[in-house]
Amino acid sequence: MENSSDRPYLFSNLSEKEMSFDQVFNHIINFMQSQAHGRFRLIIGTDSQVHQTKTVFITGIVILNEGKGVWACIRKVVVPRKMKHLHERISYELSLSEEIVALFTEEKKARLIDIVLPNLYQGASFTMEGHIDIGAGKRNKTREFVNEMVTRLEAIGVEPKIKPDAFVASSYANRYTK
Repeated sequence: MENSSDRPYLFSNLSEKEMSFDQVFNHIINFMQSQAHGRFRLIIGTDSQVHQTKTVFITGIVILNEGKGVWACIRKVVVPRKMKHLHERISYELSLSEEIVALFTEEKKARLIDIVLPNLYQGASFTMEGHIDIGAGKRNKTREFVNEMVTRLEAIGVEPKIKPDAFVASSYANRYTK
């Protein structure tokens, strides 16, 4: 299992492989600086898929300029066993998202906010969201975990989103878990 003590966090997307977090952060900075009047949402979300002998977790980092474009990448973590218990899997998904959120230190968040600050009166904005692949609907098996998971994200200063608004976890990350 990949973690910070084994080796550095590595991210990839369709055009780049094995990016360090610093490279990812620089992509986000460049994306935001190129359109500093944007309405930016920095979104982190994780999804998982249980396979025959392993469970694959994909964490997506997405910087979205509403209506104007997006830059995104993923981090893949493989647990070498079938994680059959839903609560364990959802909790681990959120732990992986929390790890990535923690890489966005106060200093790094301040650098991102400084990009939009001069343009606030022109409509620029910056928010940070955590997308959780759970739903509150009556038929959703994950509904009993909503309060716990939402509270965990709120505790670290990230705006939580659940289905149907958790598209980074339920769509973007999901695509790479198969």
